Amino acid sequence: MSRRALLCGLLLLSGCNLAPRYEPPPVAMADQFPSPETHGARAPELPWQDFFHDPVLRDLIGKALDNNRDLAAAAARIEQARAQFRIQQSQRLPSVNLGGSADRLRAAVSPAEDAPRVTVDSYAVQVGIPAFELDFWGRVANLSESARRQYLSTVEAERAFRLSLIANVAASYYAMRSAEEGIVLAQKSLDSRRETMELAQLRMDVGFTSSIDYNQSYTLVTQAETQLAQLKRGREQTLHLLQQFVGVPLPDPLPPSLPLEDTTQIAPLAPGLPSDLLNDRPDVRAAEERLRAANANIGAARALYFPTIALTGAAGYASDELSNLFSGPNHLWTFGVGATLPLLDWGRRRSQVELAQGQRNELEATYQSTVQNAFREVADGLSATQHNAEQIQAQIRTVEAQAALVTTAEDRYGVGLTPYLEVLDAERNHFAAEQTLLQLRASDLQDRVNLYAALGGGDLPPPQKTVASHDR
Repeated sequence: MSRRALLCGLLLLSGCNLAPRYEPPPVAMADQFPSPETHGARAPELPWQDFFHDPVLRDLIGKALDNNRDLAAAAARIEQARAQFRIQQSQRLPSVNLGGSADRLRAAVSPAEDAPRVTVDSYAVQVGIPAFELDFWGRVANLSESARRQYLSTVEAERAFRLSLIANVAASYYAMRSAEEGIVLAQKSLDSRRETMELAQLRMDVGFTSSIDYNQSYTLVTQAETQLAQLKRGREQTLHLLQQFVGVPLPDPLPPSLPLEDTTQIAPLAPGLPSDLLNDRPDVRAAEERLRAANANIGAARALYFPTIALTGAAGYASDELSNLFSGPNHLWTFGVGATLPLLDWGRRRSQVELAQGQRNELEATYQSTVQNAFREVADGLSATQHNAEQIQAQIRTVEAQAALVTTAEDRYGVGLTPYLEVLDAERNHFAAEQTLLQLRASDLQDRVNLYAALGGGDLPPPQKTVASHDR
């Protein structure tokens, strides 16, 4: 066999890849979302700066993306995965070492007791290639591909965390704004009830009414005080959570913002098609990258059934005199090829292949579950935004009716047609209806934010150092 034929055969072997051919696993998913089509921009094409119109919220999200410690940890994990990929990638090329030595040996020229002793010097300098695996079966290439896919999955996981952080900051912000507006309502209700209690006391003092009306009005005041304290506690706890997300101290109170009833503070969204989620959701992309990494690991495990062929070589100079170390006669070189194949491993290689296949099957199921969960989250978000509008409109009518009922009850009580208990119930129901309306409006904004995150968000680049997703 000629050298050229041998070289061609080695080149063909070096392109061998024993990993299964990757194909995206099928996912049972509807062609359309079960909700009427809405008009607006697609979430991946809409940066969060354009999705949120509240300047205070935009400022908080920007600070969170710069200062959140969990996000910083996610970025650090990207650097770790990137370095691990480069470590594995370096094994595809031979490393070159430079070595040198200088030795002096003092020994007798013979075993005789009076034998003379001589001193021998030796010097050497060489450049060598340690054992370099010739990747005929694709083992090193598949390990490198697996490390690259793990790195890319870490990048996508960081993007998913960014999107989750944006949603969490917005949800906490709207919850706090709801509590603040609830506190204003509770304070107004408390002031009104205190005035009513004072009036009831005057009426009781002059003997116009009994103590029953006064005690009932007093109960209404204490209830309002309790509700006000609960709202203040909830607002402070939400502020603490928001501050943890943002990562820096926040002023208390925050600057004035848009009211919850302003429906234009969030841009409308178009859901697109369910199949878009495969490309739009960073968590779905991360799950697929992990699956592709596991697929490459199968090829690396299968390659263990074949011989490991390693190449070694060195060239340099050796002499017993330092002055003429680099002269021609002192030049030397060595070259070698070795192969090893385990003959008896008691099922170790077979088990390694089965392990890699089992891990791939697990990650395939995880990927399919991630896609299905993404579809559910979008469907839930679309349903929520549709029915939230209906609930809010119905609750507005409820608040108006309860307000009218309070006026009627006060008029009837003023002329003695009804007991004060009717006024008490009307005011309590009116206050509860107003608080419910605030909660519905806050929930609507939170659901729309969750829908934005479920659709994949937009403008979520990783840190500049981690953009090199095509390093090979």
